[in-house]
Formats: sequence, C-alpha cells, structure tokens
Amino acid sequence: MNSKKIEILVGFFVSLGIAAIVMLALKVANAGMSGNGDTYSLFAKFDNIGSLKVRSPVKVGGVVVGRVEAINLDPTDYVPVVHMKIATEYSNFTETTSVNILTSGILGEQYLGINPGVIAHKDMNGEDELSEMFGLEEVKVLKDGDFITDTKSALVLEELIGQFLFNQSND
Repeated sequence: MNSKKIEILVGFFVSLGIAAIVMLALKVANAGMSGNGDTYSLFAKFDNIGSLKVRSPVKVGGVVVGRVEAINLDPTDYVPVVHMKIATEYSNFTETTSVNILTSGILGEQYLGINPGVIAHKDMNGEDELSEMFGLEEVKVLKDGDFITDTKSALVLEELIGQFLFNQSND
C-alpha cells in the first residue's frame, strides 16, 4: 500500500516537472517582445541577407524592438525582402531610418540593427518639431507596411576571406 502512494507521488512530481519545462520553453520562445503584443510591419530590401533567419531579433542599440516575420524574394528584381514586425510602442521611426544586418560576436547569429536617424517628436500643441529643430520641411514617420530604403547587407565571411586572398595574390 505504501509503495503505491510513493509511485503515485513520484508520477505526480515527474508530470509536474515536465509541465514546468514545457511552460518554460514556451515562455522563452515567445520572449522576443514584451508589452501589449501590438505590432506593425516594416519591410526592407537587401542585396545579401547572409544567414539571417525568420524570428531573428530586430534591435535598436541592443534593445529588442521586434522580430523578423518573413524573408521572401521579390519576383521583379530577385532581391531578398525582409518583413519585420515592430512593437507599436516604437512607432516613431522616420524615413531617415536605416537598417543593417549585424552579427552577434564574430561567428554568432545574425540580427537586424535599426539606426533611427531623425526621431519624430511632437510639441505641446501636437505639432511636429522636426521642421523647427532641423530645418526640414517634413520628415515622414514610417507607417504599417512601409519600406526602409537605406539598408546595408550582411558581411559574408567567405567573401571577405576570398577578397583578402585575391588581393594578396595580386601583390
């Protein structure tokens, strides 16, 4: 009788442990963006995306502001188009924003790094302060579905080594 209770208790704690591991895995997998979960889409075209993957982070100064939603090939000019989902709390990127494909460490995973450029600010009356501060007529804020035009492709290590070796053989 006593061994039956012990077996039931052990089974209960093992199932509780498995459930805790599953919950932890789900929490870690969805840890990319915090907040209310509302996002908007931005797109960018690159000449070479290297080993950028779907679900790669989109960062501004090391802070994750979004994730790569999809990577497709543009059927008209055959260049990769990266679809990013950005948290709506970071919705003041302007058309002067640029995006780079960067690498964590020397051989780490690749991610998108956004350089905000000029950030949109409103004064007390709700008027855009950019024209006063920078002498600009109008800097447009990127909306859902807009393209970031200033992009810098990934540095591919194999190409750099090839260029180095080719330059060494010419000397």
